[in-house]
Amino acid sequence: MFFDRVKSLDQILESAEKKGLKRQLGWFDLMMLGVGAIIGTGIFVLTSVAANKAGPGMMYSFIIAGFVCALTALIYAEIAAMVPVAGSAYTYSYAVLGELIAWTVGWALILEYAIAAGAVAVGWSGYANGFLHSIGAGLPLALTAGPADTITLPDGTTAHGAFNLIAFLISLLVTWLLVIGTSKSAKVTSVLVIIKIVALTTFVILAFPAVKGMNFEPMLPNGWGTPLSGVGVLGASASIFFAYVGFDAVSTAAEETRNPNVNLPIGLIGSLGICTVFYLLVAYAAVGAVGAQPGGALSQSKEPLAFILRELGYPRVGDLVGIAAILALPSVILMMIYGQTRILFTMARDGLMPKAFTAVHERFHTPHVVTIVTGVFVAIFSAVFPVSVLADISNSGTLFAFFVVALGVMILRVTQPNRPRPFRAPMIWVVGPLALGGCALLFVSLGWDPTIKYFCIWAVLGLVTYFAFARRYSVLGLSEKK
Repeated sequence: MFFDRVKSLDQILESAEKKGLKRQLGWFDLMMLGVGAIIGTGIFVLTSVAANKAGPGMMYSFIIAGFVCALTALIYAEIAAMVPVAGSAYTYSYAVLGELIAWTVGWALILEYAIAAGAVAVGWSGYANGFLHSIGAGLPLALTAGPADTITLPDGTTAHGAFNLIAFLISLLVTWLLVIGTSKSAKVTSVLVIIKIVALTTFVILAFPAVKGMNFEPMLPNGWGTPLSGVGVLGASASIFFAYVGFDAVSTAAEETRNPNVNLPIGLIGSLGICTVFYLLVAYAAVGAVGAQPGGALSQSKEPLAFILRELGYPRVGDLVGIAAILALPSVILMMIYGQTRILFTMARDGLMPKAFTAVHERFHTPHVVTIVTGVFVAIFSAVFPVSVLADISNSGTLFAFFVVALGVMILRVTQPNRPRPFRAPMIWVVGPLALGGCALLFVSLGWDPTIKYFCIWAVLGLVTYFAFARRYSVLGLSEKK
């Protein structure tokens, strides 16, 4: 009864043609959007969170999280090339596992994209507030963090914020940029990507000569970690996973991509490959240069890369890296909100979200209503919660969605073996199960309180919303009653 509504791939493609978005993005735009979404808070900010959980062992955390993402990227490339429409994991689930699972995935993707955008905004505010403080224009402490965040004062004591004003404002600014046009957003993102790559390259060049073997000892101060503990190498992997998330956001642009069968796989796999190389280099240099023991100075910093360079005697370069993060991290917020709006747009087109979300601006050709609504909620999240909590909650939704997509692609290989696949994930019966196992392992490694607990509460709320509203107004359900 609850798994009877399945929207075929042909129906999905037909719906997109009837009320679709303008195709205006090429492979380079997609790759820049992907890199723009991936390189951000994860490496610029969450390095300190990983250090606090795993110490130098966070090197292994980057490798584990990257490996799971690489497996998932191969799977995403296959399904995105087959179904080049907006909606990402939600759309793919609708075609394979039915409406209820698709709704659950779409609901979880709100955690991945909207909450992730809030996390990046908070991470950005850490660098921005640090810069303002360095030039004597710092905001009152109460306006530099949310009420759930902890601020370390110069004398070593701690305090709590009230409202993260800068994170709130940058979220609204990015929302406005998205409303005025996708192509404009893509061009801005390309410039910001270059700035981030230059900043990370500079960091690696300066930090590598300072690497010392003693800074890697003890390598595993908190061990490998255990399920539901949220600490150790696996706990850090689950948090660092946020650093790689973003490649799948490329698939949400499928409906606005020229020649998607070719360009989507290039954008997905290419952006992840570029970022993985940078992450491993930066992580090694960061750990080796100043150490990364839990509770140390690095683990407490809200701008860790700038902090490391200052500790190495490059205060001006550290400030410049901080400025680069200030300039570039908004591109990640942009891509996360972009991905969220396209998913909600598609769900609304299916009748599972308010119809107003399908409105497209006559001048800018963007879904402006859903963009504004999403942006306002992101701004509120970022003003209230700390980056570590937002990132882990976002990861829970992402890992759930990745798990379902991997399962769906494997099912399609059995149920529709002859359907054209412009890109085929290699060794699917090895890659698929490994992706499933990896996502499940990282999910339980997030820790029960608060992450998995909040995810379960969110999931229950989603099911109530589905049966109270979405199922009743579903386009597919209404068509079946005729």
